Amino acid sequence: MSTAPAFGPYGIDHLLAEARRGLDRADPQQAAQLQRDGALLIDIRPQSDRLAEGEIPGAVTVERIVLEWRLDPAGPHRLGGLRPDRPVVLICNEGYASSLAAAQARELGLMRATDLVGGFRAWARAGLPVVSGRSV
Repeated sequence: MSTAPAFGPYGIDHLLAEARRGLDRADPQQAAQLQRDGALLIDIRPQSDRLAEGEIPGAVTVERIVLEWRLDPAGPHRLGGLRPDRPVVLICNEGYASSLAAAQARELGLMRATDLVGGFRAWARAGLPVVSGRSV
């Protein structure tokens, strides 16, 4: 008889699939076009990653630890220009944490929130603009 604790029936793969189910995820070219059309790109990567790999010009930096407070469209700490109907594209390193964050943003009322397939690294591989990381 196993004495291993039961942690639930699903795990991270299930959680990620559930998060992505309601998202119309953007590839790098689509995200760039969304940005040109007025979408807010939000980089949730840690400062160390941004410094090492660079940043997307015009993207807003909000580290994951405070993201929900900054994305609450009715909250006192929300980002400027944030509206429930404005497209928002969340960006992490490779497109996993950003899917979870985008699903959370939708629960906060940002119905056009999504994420970048492949994350920042896919953006850079696609040859889209990147600026060297700056101190935040």
